[in-house]
Amino acid sequence: MNLIERVKGILLKPKEEWQTISGETTTVPELYKTYIVILAAIGPVASIIGMSIVGISLPFVGSFRIPITTSIASAVVHYILTLVGVYILALIIDALVPTFSGEKSIHQAFKVAAYSYTPGWVVGVIAIIPALGILGILGLYGLYLLYLGLPILMKSPKEKSLGYTIAVIIAAIVIFGVISYISRLFISYPTPSMPIPGMRGPG
Repeated sequence: MNLIERVKGILLKPKEEWQTISGETTTVPELYKTYIVILAAIGPVASIIGMSIVGISLPFVGSFRIPITTSIASAVVHYILTLVGVYILALIIDALVPTFSGEKSIHQAFKVAAYSYTPGWVVGVIAIIPALGILGILGLYGLYLLYLGLPILMKSPKEKSLGYTIAVIIAAIVIFGVISYISRLFISYPTPSMPIPGMRGPG
C-alpha cells in the first residue's frame, strides 16, 4: 500500500477506494506501522511548531509562545491517546454492527476507523499556524467517509447506514473529546492578569 496514493484515493475517490480497502488483508499492526502512526503524527508535530515557534494570539492577551517542553508533552500525550483511540473506536464499530444488521469483523472495523480519520489527520497540518485553526472543520469530511465505508466493509444494509454512522459518530466525539481534554491539561494559557515574560501585546 502506497501511503500517498491511499490518502489521495480515500479523499478524492472514496467510494472506489473503500471497495479496494474492503478486499485488502492488511493486518492491524501493519496498518498502524504503514499508515496510522505516520498520519496521526502530523497534527501533534504541527502543533509543537505552531504553539512554540510561530506563536499563538488570543484576544485581550496578545501573542505568545508556549514553552517547547510543554507543547511537546501535550503533543506526545495527544499522539499516544489518538493511537489508542482509533482501536477503541474500531471495537465500538464492531460491537454496534449486529444492531444494524451487519457482519462482525474487528479487522474490517479497524480499517473503517483508521481510514475515516484520514481527513482529520491530514488537516492537522494547519496547526502550524494557530490562527487558521478554524479550518480544522475540513476534517469533518471524515464523517462522510465513515458513512460510505460502514456499509461496504461492515456489510450493513444501506438503509441502516445513517443510524449506524450517527451511533459511531457519537462514540467518536466522546473518545476524541476525552483525548483533546487530556492533552490540553498540559497547557496553561495566559490570561490578561498573568504576566508573561517576552509576551508581545496586541499591535
